[in-house]
Amino acid sequence: MKDDEKNALIEHRIARATDTIEEVSFLIKNKKFLLAVNRIYYGMFYILSALSLRYDFSTSKHQQLIGWFNKEFISTGEIDRKYGRILHNAYNNRSTGDYDDFAEFDEEDVKQSFDEMKDFTKTIRALL
Repeated sequence: MKDDEKNALIEHRIARATDTIEEVSFLIKNKKFLLAVNRIYYGMFYILSALSLRYDFSTSKHQQLIGWFNKEFISTGEIDRKYGRILHNAYNNRSTGDYDDFAEFDEEDVKQSFDEMKDFTKTIRALL
């Protein structure tokens, strides 16, 4: 991939993450907590996939992307460990919401996850 194509794709993924923040805000205001939890994770996924592209790491597997992030940024101390926990919790919540038949999420918990998502996105954006 040429540098200009790579940079355009990185910017596209950053824009998706930013747009997802707006989506989550709308969903929370409208009490759509299950869908908000899904979008919280995917907002983090989009910004993380931009970061991985910047560092020439590519995978279609969520767990591999998370593992790469933990190895390259959390384990090395480049990023505070709390961001690894934030990502892990968002992934688990998304999985619960998507696959458990009777999953429900409390408004306050979703709002806290949303705040963590915005913090995560801002922190990863600074690395880009």
